[in-house]
This record gives sequence, structure tokens and C-alpha cells, in this order.
Amino acid sequence: MTAMTDADSASARELLGQRDYLLSWPLRFMTVLAIQVQSVAIGWFVYSLAREGGGGVAESAFLVGMIGLAQFLPLLALTLTAGAAADRFDRRMIVGVAQCVDAACAIALALLAWSGSTQFWPIFAVAVVFGAARSFFVPANTAMTSMIVPRRLLARAIAWNSLAFQSGSVLGPALGGVLCAVSPALAFGVAAALYLAAFALNRMISADTRPHHIPGTTQVALIKEGIAYVWANKIVLGSISLDLAAVLLAGATALLPVFARDVLHVGAEGFGVLRASPAIGAVAVGLYLAANPIRRKAGLSMFLAVGLFGAATVVFGLSKSMLLSVAALAVLGGADMISVYVRQTLVQITTPDPMRGRVSAVSGVFIGASNEFGEFETGLVARVMGPVGAAVFGGAAAMAMTALWAVLFPQLRKADRLA
Repeated sequence: MTAMTDADSASARELLGQRDYLLSWPLRFMTVLAIQVQSVAIGWFVYSLAREGGGGVAESAFLVGMIGLAQFLPLLALTLTAGAAADRFDRRMIVGVAQCVDAACAIALALLAWSGSTQFWPIFAVAVVFGAARSFFVPANTAMTSMIVPRRLLARAIAWNSLAFQSGSVLGPALGGVLCAVSPALAFGVAAALYLAAFALNRMISADTRPHHIPGTTQVALIKEGIAYVWANKIVLGSISLDLAAVLLAGATALLPVFARDVLHVGAEGFGVLRASPAIGAVAVGLYLAANPIRRKAGLSMFLAVGLFGAATVVFGLSKSMLLSVAALAVLGGADMISVYVRQTLVQITTPDPMRGRVSAVSGVFIGASNEFGEFETGLVARVMGPVGAAVFGGAAAMAMTALWAVLFPQLRKADRLA
């Protein structure tokens, strides 16, 4: 990584002159922030209800994992259809509808938390709808970028989009943890407000975001074409499947409610601090990358970052100290930021615009599997091995998978410039 050049500064200034992009960046950030606040609040809400209802640690952690599964199943079922829709219909319209559905889900959860409901089935039902809306938001929002900035600025826009996405992804859990310490209902209410604010920005974008579509092409054909492209492009396939393998196994953040309450014994306040820790590392690294982008050995940087992510997960799992746990989570967040930055830039730059919706959808399936299904997998392992054993096993397995992927995908390992 090197210092920002004059060319970097010029392209950054030109990007800041793009009105629609200046609207789309906070739109993306606020929507991702809201999604993460809502996801964290659902996990804490379910775990607290289960424990207060007399459930054991293992059983309650398993229920948190089941919430992740409830969000992932519609994501898995609908994402490819959503990707094809993003390559056929107005992408801005799809983003707006998804934001409104997400806001409705957040309001419903806020009412459940505020009313003191102790039933689980309404929470699971809302989680399913929440996952369905996300399946449409991600590919449409990702593919919209190329339609609101000139092609010469696309690489720079993708880099800043990565910062918006990752910043929202890590600040959201931190904010969600702090808000849950006050009340889950407050966390859901804040998420709803963020969705509606992002929707207002979406309505202000003036660019034509209707993709070029060849009449007569069926949705099934579009889906098949997108899957075939991802399978043939080993850099794209390797980068998104590496994220799947690592985060699926090393999903320590899904266990934070368990560690806060029953391992480190720091309660809701400590849960907020633990949730904030990955954000500290990720935002620090993200700001550095925005000013000093990775110029050489991008693939190798990604592999090293994912390996560090697994190692930090092991340290967190073994830690009995709040201070060490916070440090390990900060390192974990910083390593994840590098991985996400490289992956998103490689995928977007190497994909033609007419296929960006479908490729983003396939990537969304992998990422969704690593996050939501990863929560289920971690909860299942925690039931067998306990939360500490699950975290240590996951981190060690992630390091092993990183070494294996370096052998299976030499094209990704040798990827050099993000251009």
C-alpha cells in the first residue's frame, strides 16, 4: 500500500461532483447500518427471551442460530430470482421497495419488543420476510452504481462503496449492541428510521437506472447465464467462496450475546462494547484503505487477511479477559475489512455491467450463507461443544480453509492490481 497520488486525488474530487453518487453513498451506508442493527437486535431479543424463559445457555444459543437460518432460507431461495430482476427492471425501484419492506419488519419487531411478547413464532415470521427483502436489495443496489457514475470513475466508486458497506456492517452491530443495552424496541425503532431516511435519498436519485434488457430472454436463462459466468471466472468464484468458507466456520460474532452474558459475565453493557470492537478495527483499516488503496498483490493480501481473521477468532474464543477479547475482535474486524474490500472490488471490476445484478446475486447467496447460515452452524456447534469450543474450532477451521483455497484458486492468490 502506498500513499495517495495526484491521480487518486483528482478522481476522488471528480467523484464528489457526481450528485447521484453523493446520494447513493449514504443511502447504501444507512441501509446496511439498519440491516445490521436489526440483525443484532433480533439475536439479542431472542437470546434474552429464551434465557428469561428458563432455557439453558446451549439451547438459547441454538435458538439464536435458528433465527439466522430463518433469515438465510428466503435469501437462498430468492436471491437468484432477485439478481435476474435487477438485470430486467428498474434497479432504483427494487431498492426502494426492499427498503420499505425492511422498515415494516423493523416496526413490527419494535411493537413485539415494546408489548412484552414472549412468543417466538412472530419473530421468526418477521425474520423470514426480512431475509426476503434483503435478497432483492443487495443485487439491485450493487448493480446500480455503474448507472450513476461515469465508467472512468467506476473503480473509485466501488472502492468507496466497499467502505460504505463495510462501515455499515461493522458500525451497525456496534450501534445495535449499545441500543439493545437500553431496549431492543429502541434498536428496532432506530433501524426503521434509518430505512425510511435511506428511502428518501433513493427517491432523490435522478439517473435512469433501468438496465438494458434483450426482449425474449427468460428469467431462467438469465439465472443460468449468471451462474455459468461465476463458475468460469475463478477469481470471482474463489473470492466469494473463500468468504463463505471462512465466515461460515468462524462466526464468533453470532456468539457475542452468549459470551457477554455467560462467559465474560459483562451483561448488556459489555455486549455493546464487544459489538463495537470489530467496528473499531474495521473503520480504522477502512479509512486507511480509502486514502491508501491496495495497489499490488491484492489476492495475497486477501488470503493473509482471512487467515488473520481465523487466528483472531481463536484468541477471542480462548480469552477470559474482557480487554483481550476486545483486542481480538478489533483485529478480527480490521482483517475482515481488508478481505471485503479486495473481494468486492475484484468482483465488480471483472464483471460486465449487463451481468452485475446476477453476479451480485450469486455473491449475495455466498455472503448470506456465510452470515445467516453461519450463525445457525455456530449455534449448532455451540450446542455440542459449548460457546468457547465453537469459537476455537471455527477459527482454526477458517485458517485451514484459507490454506486450502490458496491451493485450489491460484488465479486469486496471484491477482495483483485492483484495476
